[in-house]
Amino acid sequence: MLTGCVQDALFPEVNAATARVLAAEGCDVIIPRGQGCCGALSQHVGREVEAIRFARALIESFEGAGVDHVVVNAAGCGSAMKDYAHLLRDDPGYADRAQSFVERTRDISELLVELGPVAPRHPLDITIAYHDACHLGHAQGVRSQPRELLRAIPGLTLIEIAEADMCCGSAGIYNLLYPQPATELADRKARNVLATQASILVTANPGCLMQIAAGARRLGEHLTLAHTVTVLDASIRNEPLHASR
Repeated sequence: MLTGCVQDALFPEVNAATARVLAAEGCDVIIPRGQGCCGALSQHVGREVEAIRFARALIESFEGAGVDHVVVNAAGCGSAMKDYAHLLRDDPGYADRAQSFVERTRDISELLVELGPVAPRHPLDITIAYHDACHLGHAQGVRSQPRELLRAIPGLTLIEIAEADMCCGSAGIYNLLYPQPATELADRKARNVLATQASILVTANPGCLMQIAAGARRLGEHLTLAHTVTVLDASIRNEPLHASR
């Protein structure tokens, strides 16, 4: 399991929930010591040499763990890691290893759907709005799996958001490089989320969670936030969902 940088620092409960859900579904969860950054933000800013260095180190870290799959719970990280075969295509020492790494890499929702449910799902009487993180939906093509997992929870109602394919403005480092258009996108996305009147916004990327929440605050509103896996974790554990605000 990749712990990530932003996820580990700002949303550590997502990593804890990911490990619990995988264990409940029959997986042995291994978190390699010393794993570093996946290099996603380096790629976004065009620092390819740095990104390659991060990619090589991460491949080595997970090779030593001897795992069947590498599981990611942050859409931006997963997108970058699934691009390693392209990034390292001209590196004779890593090209084949990168291809093998990519073949084993899964978003958490992908793997859970592949495995099929094992642990019972308990009811959660909540209404959620689900946002497709661009790096999950557009880059990885993972759209149906999170919805399948969420809709399988008894009592949960999932509402689709208007202009669902529109970016929230986070987009890696776009919100840092182009703050004005990123702010406009965030506010537009936040309005669409608030219009659903859902009690919780669910998505699978830390950047999206922070960006849309900031948009809501500028509109004088607040959004309750959750990652897909924290919702699933609450259902499996038969506990109330502890979402972020």
